[in-house]
Amino acid sequence: MANGLPDPPRGLLTADAARSLVDSVDAFLFDCDGVIWKGDKLIEGVPEAMELLRKLGKKLVFVTNNSRKSRRQYSKKFKSLGLEVTEEEIFTSSFAAAMFLKLNHFPPEKKVYVVGEDGILEELKLAGFECLGGPEDGNKNIKLEADFYFEHDISVGAVVVGLDQYFNYYKMQYARICISENPGCLFIATNRDPTGHMTSAQEWPGAGTMVAAVSCSVQKEPIVVGKPSSFLMDFLLKSFNLETSRMCMVGDRLDTDILFGQNTGCKTLLVLSGRKLLLFDICPTIAFTRSVSHAWDCNCRLYCLTRIAGRFE
Repeated sequence: MANGLPDPPRGLLTADAARSLVDSVDAFLFDCDGVIWKGDKLIEGVPEAMELLRKLGKKLVFVTNNSRKSRRQYSKKFKSLGLEVTEEEIFTSSFAAAMFLKLNHFPPEKKVYVVGEDGILEELKLAGFECLGGPEDGNKNIKLEADFYFEHDISVGAVVVGLDQYFNYYKMQYARICISENPGCLFIATNRDPTGHMTSAQEWPGAGTMVAAVSCSVQKEPIVVGKPSSFLMDFLLKSFNLETSRMCMVGDRLDTDILFGQNTGCKTLLVLSGRKLLLFDICPTIAFTRSVSHAWDCNCRLYCLTRIAGRFE
């Protein structure tokens, strides 16, 4: 049995299993990159699937590890793609980083150094924290000359590392020296995804590559606040009156989305729209389908296209 559902052949989500899943769930948690969109391109069938689930009275929540945008910015992206999603329905790893510091009473006199982009900076500032770093440090260079001493702000009490297309040696050294030399400085990672759908054409290095670089330089593991960490779920449960047993996590990554759901007691549904997986990579106890629209079709019938069984392009 997978999440209380009968095991379909090879884990493929059948019509009966899809109906049973929807009946047993009050809230669906959706990953975004590779599930709702790829880059700035909406995945076919998503609007119809979302509309159907809302008509059925299901709560929709969007949980993304991509820290490049804030909840406000993601709400604008949803709208630009023709989807009405409020900020309250969006949980990002950038927001999770800010909430982690807030809930753990991060000292107001301390600063946060950001290896990341505007999404992290915006969420931290909204939470009342003073930050430095971010995209503007992407233009700073280091000359490794004799007796060169790297200056840093000793009031930095936390370093947050997320996806950063402007990642460079300057940022890595600033993060390293703060974590290593500032007493009690926290090392926080938004997530450790190795790759992500930054464009619709292909995958790109994810936040995990930046986190790994900093982690290696300080010989220390970070506090991870995004999926599959349970911190994000704990905060989500405080925001909504829901039970994890009545939730389903829908995602395209086994190591983050599906593990996040399983770690927190949710049902899980793996969609193959985001990442190319071989059949033997998929645990037989996980329900899976080609995409969101294959689980809930455009004609409002709950079914999965069984023609994809055994055929993964």
